[in-house]
Amino acid sequence: MDASPRRPTRSDARLNRERILAVARTAAAENNEVSLTAIAKQAGIGIGTLYRHFPNRESLILALYRQELQKLIDLVPELLESSPPLVALRRWFEEIARYGRLKFGFAEVIHAATSGGVDDEHYRPFVVAIAQLLEAGAADGVLKPGLDPEDVLLQLSVLWRIDPAAGGEARAARILDLIVDGLRVSAPPR
Repeated sequence: MDASPRRPTRSDARLNRERILAVARTAAAENNEVSLTAIAKQAGIGIGTLYRHFPNRESLILALYRQELQKLIDLVPELLESSPPLVALRRWFEEIARYGRLKFGFAEVIHAATSGGVDDEHYRPFVVAIAQLLEAGAADGVLKPGLDPEDVLLQLSVLWRIDPAAGGEARAARILDLIVDGLRVSAPPR
């Protein structure tokens, strides 16, 4: 066991890590096959610097995954404060669809590394975030009471199986309509 105290991350190292993640997020949204060398070049750093932060492609993918999940979790209180519950729910689901486009192609790596999600440190907070949205909607009378947030998560998981290159954005919007309609107290007339 290492008894030496951990040194705080230097600010330049922190900035490099943030820049790598930002470039990787953009690159992954455009093409999930982008190389680590291309990411390092776009981030304006050497490949050795990238490897110090992320020893392999999987570690970079998992860091992106964790960062995006935390952003989604953190967004719930903000949405509930600024929008009616049904609008907040729909906007959050749209963000999940956007995240699904990022996750497409990486799902197998993420699934394997997180034991299918249940053992993931973000799983429970993500389910709690869904529960907050569902409870707010039920209290407002627009969503069915007693909905199971894990059931809703299973419904949403289809979003990261939609190929963004094959009309994925339109398909995701249609699927979100189906999910939201199923959660509502009564579906709106068509």
